[in-house]
This record gives sequence, C-alpha cells and structure tokens, in this order.
Amino acid sequence: MPRSGAPAQLIVLLHGYGADGKDLIELGRQWQRLLPQAAFVAPNAPERLPMSPVGRQWFALTLREPAERWKGVTQARPALDAFLDAELRRHALGPSALALVGFSQGTMMALHCGLRREAAPAAIVGFSGLLVLEPGKGRESLKAEARSKPPILLIHGEADDLIPATALFDSAESLAESGIPCEWHLSPRLGHGIDAEGLRQGGEFIVAAYARARQAARR
Repeated sequence: MPRSGAPAQLIVLLHGYGADGKDLIELGRQWQRLLPQAAFVAPNAPERLPMSPVGRQWFALTLREPAERWKGVTQARPALDAFLDAELRRHALGPSALALVGFSQGTMMALHCGLRREAAPAAIVGFSGLLVLEPGKGRESLKAEARSKPPILLIHGEADDLIPATALFDSAESLAESGIPCEWHLSPRLGHGIDAEGLRQGGEFIVAAYARARQAARR
C-alpha cells in the first residue's frame, strides 16, 4: 500500500515461471520511495507448477517454442485482465493509473495483456522477457491486434542464457514497426535476472510515465 492515504497509482508485478508473487514484491519495496502514492500488487500466477510445492506458472512451458508461448499468453490473458480490472475497482482508480511490470514469463504476459487493453496502461516495464507474436503471422499481426500504445521499457541481461538478449532487440523492433514507443536497456554481464541499474531505470521510467499522464490529463 502507499506510504500514506489512498493510492493514486496501481503497479502490478508479474513474476516469472516457477516463482510466485513474493518473488517480485521486493521491487515494490525498492520503488516505494520513488512512488509513494502507488499500491504495489504481486499476484500469484493461476497455475501450480507441476512437481513443485510452491512454484507457479502463467502457462505451461514444456516445448519452449513460439506456438506454445502464443497459446499460453492467449489463454492466460482473460484471467489477468479480470484481475487488473478488479484491482483498479478495489482501489477506486481509473485504467490510466495502472502500470505493469513483468519478469521473464511475467513480461510476456505484461506485454500481451497490456497492449490489448482498451485503455492504455501508464507504462509497461519488462525484465528478461520477450514479446510473443502469433506464429505464422509475424510482426504485422501485432499492429492489427494492439488496442493501445503505452510507453514500454525492456531491460535484459547481456549474458542471459535462458532468454537470449536477442529477444530484447527482436521485441523492440516488433514494437517499433507497430508504432508503439519502446525504450530498452542491456545490462552488461548480467544473466537471467535484475540488477541495480535495471531496477533504477525501471523505477524512474514509471515515475516519468505517470508524470506525463498527469500532464496529459490537465490539458
């Protein structure tokens, strides 16, 4: 919850495959000083990870191929959309108060869901993930499906051996071709994780996005 009073912003943190909400809530603690009016929420993904007592998944990853990822984000989106709408109602906030932050599989969900919401989130920050495109249709399919164009920051580790850094550049190019603003940062020598510089840039990006949203609302 915000440091004082009712929240003016809602930041939803979407964890990666095999983790749970507790894995990302620390980001909220780190960013609370920058965003004192924000409520931070880190839900558990809806599915239990097979053979794990605590791990969760937004969707199964057995083959780790484009068709599986597309099927996964598409099927998981309605539940996440419903959760976001319920949280906005619970905090009495409008849709532009929402920011989405994801890590790995959570980034896939943040991008897929955020770009298809009727009202654009204030910002999307994605760590160590990728933009999932429909197989066989390529980048042109995103332009037809995207309903909003929120500002996006993608952050990736140069030494990521789980989702290679090339995914960052492929995702950024796909977004650019659809006219969706995207900034990116590559963290030298970082693997599949979040470092201090990525944490700093992510927090400051969200702060700036909310400031722009407030200025636009005054016009």
